[in-house]
Amino acid sequence: MPATQPIGIFDSGYGGLTILKEIITRLPQYDYIYLGDNARSPYGSRSFETVYRYTLQCVQWLFGQGCPLVILACNTASAKALRTIQQNDLPKMNGERRVLGVIRPTSEIIGTYTKTKNIAILATTGTVQSESYLLEIEKFFPELNVLQEACPMWVPLVENNEHEKPGADYFVRKHIDNVLEKERNIDTILLACTHYPLLKTKIDQFLPAGITLLSQGGIVANSLADYLHRHPEIESKSSKGKLRFFFTTDSAEDFDNHASIFFGEPVSSNHVDLE
Repeated sequence: MPATQPIGIFDSGYGGLTILKEIITRLPQYDYIYLGDNARSPYGSRSFETVYRYTLQCVQWLFGQGCPLVILACNTASAKALRTIQQNDLPKMNGERRVLGVIRPTSEIIGTYTKTKNIAILATTGTVQSESYLLEIEKFFPELNVLQEACPMWVPLVENNEHEKPGADYFVRKHIDNVLEKERNIDTILLACTHYPLLKTKIDQFLPAGITLLSQGGIVANSLADYLHRHPEIESKSSKGKLRFFFTTDSAEDFDNHASIFFGEPVSSNHVDLE
């Protein structure tokens, strides 16, 4: 890597590439570095302590690459690690660096999409158990009825490139039916996992007309643009050369083979050891 100060994008695996793709579309002028902790993924079923420890290691590594700002483009890491890192770890580090997540930006605006005041969150087991969305949405839209549904098979379907095949239909329909059986007046559904946008075509097949299906990429990208506008001290440090760097804690070859599915174009990564 040349001497840059890229914006860091972290995920436990590939899913954060769907966020990075939208961020680059919205803010193409900046340099970005992506780190996927594929050797230790998935994070969704791991304990709070383990997710926190892994996420902190990755954040520290990205800071070591010169990042003034790191985005946790992972709902599980945002749910289980972000608050502790912000409150306990950042004050002990370089106080001028920042770490942001993907839950708050979504929670700040999700209420603007619903007319019935009934929404559903589709997420990993870890994100659902953390209740982070319930807590954050309550701050901004206390009037909403929020239903959560864990979809543990959806990430494996995507990562094994089975998400567009007929075998995925059962697992997609099962969770959509679960949600609608519990609350018929839902009119807004959030895909609260960065893998799930790849299942959007399948999900749409089983959704009744009139339900809005939200992905996080564009929401997070707009939120980041607003954040940089409000924080010129971070924006001015973020280098602008349109450079893209990709790293994985697992096999770079395997990462590159899967990454294009999420990023929408070929990716060339390097391996990094964190332990």
